[in-house]
Amino acid sequence: MSHQFINLTADNIEKEHLCCAIADKKHQAGVAAKKQWLKERFAEGHVFRRLDAKGKVFIEYAPLETAWVPVLGDNYLYIYCLWVAGSFKGKGYANSLIEYCINDAKEKGKDGVCVLSSKKKKPFLSDKKFFLKYGFEVADTAGDDYQLLALSFNGNKPRFSENAKKMKIDRKELTIYYGLQCPYIPDCIKQVQEYCRENHVPLTTIPVDTLEKAKALPCVFNNWAVFCDGSFETSHLLNETFLKKKLMGSNF
Repeated sequence: MSHQFINLTADNIEKEHLCCAIADKKHQAGVAAKKQWLKERFAEGHVFRRLDAKGKVFIEYAPLETAWVPVLGDNYLYIYCLWVAGSFKGKGYANSLIEYCINDAKEKGKDGVCVLSSKKKKPFLSDKKFFLKYGFEVADTAGDDYQLLALSFNGNKPRFSENAKKMKIDRKELTIYYGLQCPYIPDCIKQVQEYCRENHVPLTTIPVDTLEKAKALPCVFNNWAVFCDGSFETSHLLNETFLKKKLMGSNF
């Protein structure tokens, strides 16, 4: 591996790219929103570490107490995303990033590291098999598929909030909870809103714009959660194409 890694900070974030959505113009509003969100998180111990190259190779994590997810626990780090894409795969970058996070947790005196995953690989969620190799174990479950994986250093383990395990809401229309941590989300919301308006599909979008709202969510959440007919459907980002496919299928 010839490339070096860098950590984004309040001092360098404006001149550095965010890996995902590097050159796609339609996502630049999302990039700006994500950078602003990060600026407000760095003081909380939030870490965004990426390869110093034009590619999608990064890890993003934060202290669990200030992580915008309905996961509870003491003295843990929560991994939002670990992504190695394209020609950068197979070069050991994912190993370097997770090992950095684990060592960072130990140096900071944390009790462990946790991450949202699933029984079977799902888009936009971390691959369970990769984390199991590093000693992560299933600490809690929500619904039929979703799992909270944890690498505990002392036996203490995190958990989903009881509200997150409900995976149900009272609303029957298509409902999307979303944050602005992912640069793709603003454009996804725009596409979904336009499609639903043009096709007369009832839609409710609910911004998750505070830590308190994130911790109180009625489902698993890692920037995005979709409900239909009162039941949680997916954490997969929706654009017009994917939404149309879902509405024509049996899931929605």
